[in-house]
Amino acid sequence: MRILGIEGALARCSVALLDGDACLALRQAEAARGHPALLPRFVAEVLSDAGITAAALDAVAVGVGPGGFTGLRAAIALAEGLAHGAGRPLVGVTTGEALAAALPDALRAGRTLWAAIDNRRGRAVIEVFPAGAASPGPPVVAPLDALPAAAGPVLVLGDAAEVVAGLLRARGDAAEAHPGLPHAEAVAQVAVRRLAGMLPPRGAAPLYAEPPAVTAPA
Repeated sequence: MRILGIEGALARCSVALLDGDACLALRQAEAARGHPALLPRFVAEVLSDAGITAAALDAVAVGVGPGGFTGLRAAIALAEGLAHGAGRPLVGVTTGEALAAALPDALRAGRTLWAAIDNRRGRAVIEVFPAGAASPGPPVVAPLDALPAAAGPVLVLGDAAEVVAGLLRARGDAAEAHPGLPHAEAVAQVAVRRLAGMLPPRGAAPLYAEPPAVTAPA
């Protein structure tokens, strides 16, 4: 099954083409900005590297957040256009799902996962995976000085992992940080499981969690 994964929720743009367990082509850049320009170029290069067109895909997968407004909007619009034009399914994958998919099983065993994203406003957006769960609950926006209760040992993923894990330890919780950013290859891997019915369906509606920090004047 050929799945094109597109990820632009945070400070990394990436596009990957998976065929089964094999990654056929990949492009990525560490970039806090520029997603709308980078992602279309990466898609064109990945498809060219693989020697196929979008019509040869089985599905398109896209990271739907939580994450930055501009990056999510660019990634989802691009994925929607590709899927519609090729007549292929469009599969949404949350930031937390992509981060968890890239995690070795040995690190996850017996622990709750928190995917914690820094929203730059003194708060973290957190997706909680109960121990052993494949899917998270709805994202929770939590002030850093009032984090949710931890149900047992916690492994914190994401770009706010170090800060959140440190705050949990300071209040006496067992917590470890595993910082990182979501990747398009993991987005495609989650989509394979979603299409196989191993995960609940999810469309491409964005999980902004909060409105944009800047709004147009009235």
